[in-house]
Amino acid sequence: MKSATIFLASVFLASLGSAAAMADCQIADAKLEEAILQKPELRGAANRQKVRDLRTLRDAAFTLWSYGRHEDCQRLVANIRELVFAPSMGNLGDNDEEEAEKQIASREPKVQRGAVQGHRDEKGAKPLIGIDELAPGLRADEIIGAEVRSSDDKIIGEVRNVVFGTKDRRDYAVVASGGFFTTGKESIVVPLRFLKVTQERVSFFVPMPAAEVKVIPLMPDQDYKWLSDDAWRTRNDALFARSSAPAKEKPRR
Repeated sequence: MKSATIFLASVFLASLGSAAAMADCQIADAKLEEAILQKPELRGAANRQKVRDLRTLRDAAFTLWSYGRHEDCQRLVANIRELVFAPSMGNLGDNDEEEAEKQIASREPKVQRGAVQGHRDEKGAKPLIGIDELAPGLRADEIIGAEVRSSDDKIIGEVRNVVFGTKDRRDYAVVASGGFFTTGKESIVVPLRFLKVTQERVSFFVPMPAAEVKVIPLMPDQDYKWLSDDAWRTRNDALFARSSAPAKEKPRR
């Protein structure tokens, strides 16, 4: 009887430990997407590979969690946080207190999509150009992972995939606009010919304000079957064509 009691107690304690580990692994605690929105350097071209690597690590943490490896998941989340929030050695200041304040500020809750205003209205801002005007041409690694803004210069999402080589030569950027900026239910399909880009190739722009982006239909499926749906693509493309068309002047009386 005594041995049975000890065995049951051991099982109970083990289950408590497992539950604690499960509760401890909160992938959202990595604060990765919050950091990307709050730290301009992470949205810059120089750090796109770093951001892709961090997202890969976060996805790996989810895989560990889904297989019950909660302690391993928690360790990986801690590593992601360390990589995201640790300052670059070249940017370390002399005042530890100032550096601590910067780190605390980077942990503030992220802003809503559309709330981050850009710098297009600032003096000296260079005009946007069409992708077909770029010389040399645009590389895939320059657009995938890049931020996408509305015509009123608010963040609406990020390019997560690009579709080239369609039979009718209508190429697309898949712009994720919700959650973790991952391709899925909250993605829109933007015809590449209607995208504008800064001359530094940092930000891409759709030809409509943020309020109008909200009514753009979402990507209907994640298997890209919509590529074979000419009717859906025609309706979708027409929304961007209408917004990019120059406004007609009113006749003078």
